[in-house]
Amino acid sequence: MHDSLLDLSSSGPVDRRSVLQLAGGTIGLNLAGLWRAQSLQAQPTMTIARPTSQIKSCIVVFYYGGPSHIDTYDMKPDAPLDIRGEFQPIASSAPGIFVSEHLPKMSRVMHKVALIRSMHHQNRLHDSASTEALTGRQSPTGDREEFAPINQFYPCFGACLNYLWQHRNIEIPHAALPFVFHNVVDTPCQGGGFLGTKFDPLQISLDIESRSYRAGALALPSGHTVSMMSDRRRLLETLEIAATAPASTAVGEQWRMFCDKAFQLLGSETLRQALDLSHESPQMRDRYGFGPEPLSVGEGGGGGNGSEMGYGRQMRGQNLLLARRMVEAGVPFVNVYDFRQQGQNWDAHFKNFNQHKTHLLPLADQSLSTLIEDLDDRGLLESTLVVAMGEFGRTPKINKEGGRDHWPDCYSVLLAGGGIRGGTVYGSSDRMGAYPASDPVTPADLAATIFWRFGINPATEVHDLTGRPHRLSDGQPVRDIFA
Repeated sequence: MHDSLLDLSSSGPVDRRSVLQLAGGTIGLNLAGLWRAQSLQAQPTMTIARPTSQIKSCIVVFYYGGPSHIDTYDMKPDAPLDIRGEFQPIASSAPGIFVSEHLPKMSRVMHKVALIRSMHHQNRLHDSASTEALTGRQSPTGDREEFAPINQFYPCFGACLNYLWQHRNIEIPHAALPFVFHNVVDTPCQGGGFLGTKFDPLQISLDIESRSYRAGALALPSGHTVSMMSDRRRLLETLEIAATAPASTAVGEQWRMFCDKAFQLLGSETLRQALDLSHESPQMRDRYGFGPEPLSVGEGGGGGNGSEMGYGRQMRGQNLLLARRMVEAGVPFVNVYDFRQQGQNWDAHFKNFNQHKTHLLPLADQSLSTLIEDLDDRGLLESTLVVAMGEFGRTPKINKEGGRDHWPDCYSVLLAGGGIRGGTVYGSSDRMGAYPASDPVTPADLAATIFWRFGINPATEVHDLTGRPHRLSDGQPVRDIFA
């Protein structure tokens, strides 16, 4: 068990530490993996009107690295060659909306999509840009990359929803697969922030070798059954009583909450069923992503290649299938972090066009269009808001390496479902795709839009651990793209 967990859990007699170490066993390790015990700190309080839900769920597909808006959903065919690039626009199912020729499947569902072409902010580095994109606010540390661990301050969208709905009987309020790592540290935009790690998402990890999923540290240990874990829980309860720790303390109550939640998820048939993609037909799994892929996985700033090629289901596409299954299982908020492409990612500083047409766009085109169609076919699209975005776009001007660099000054965000007016474009960029030309939108506005669609007032205040109030969002909902 982690020392931090023990230190924060030992407010009773000294021997409580050894008792919990003995009783926790595997469960203690699992708890440390998912609900790090710093959340035993006092939780902020607030009073809000009971929200009236307009959507039941939201899936955010986050293309970490920054896709090129000019080469996808905001093409500039009349711009000079060193700006418009190699790709040609094609007509879509929405009159007047053109997309990249390398998005043929998305072109057929654009009548179900709304585009925001005027998103912008001031962060030019990945981690700070990701923080603002996924929390609606710039990190207090400013525009920087997190090459050393740093605590997340502002909570992500799913954490806020989890906090506001914590008294509802929701087994899994927020799930994420998988977390984004920049080099060796977490990108600090994916958890509960000042709300406490109690409100971090359930982390779904991907085993590349077995091509299967597991719920963070909550998989049953080898050779253990749910019945055996129930016996362990009864032993834990007995030892806690024997330890004479004051059950009424905040630490004791929080510890019991962690244990209850861990055992609940360990015994959750709903969670196990949702993670098991073998329940899907081969045809459905193929629809989400099937094709050539490197068998070895690399990570790099827009480069790297797998050493051997294979042919099969692309796991980044399967991630979106799992997101749909999580929504069906009743999870209100799901983040899909699309940050790895078997050695290729969206940070295309060189050979931008080759990377986009060969590695990046084909799978994104197939998986996102399938998610939209699949949700629609199942009657879930109207109640599920899908948001697809990166942390910024790419520079209008192509660099000397044939790539595009970071560009937060104007980029595009795609929304589908959740009551949007299909075939809608909100805002515009200038002739070069460099700056908003009309109706500029910020990440704060997108945050306000998401909360508003859940029936939550974006002006609702929550408080950090110093008691300082923070609105859920300082932006305004983009109402015009909704029916």
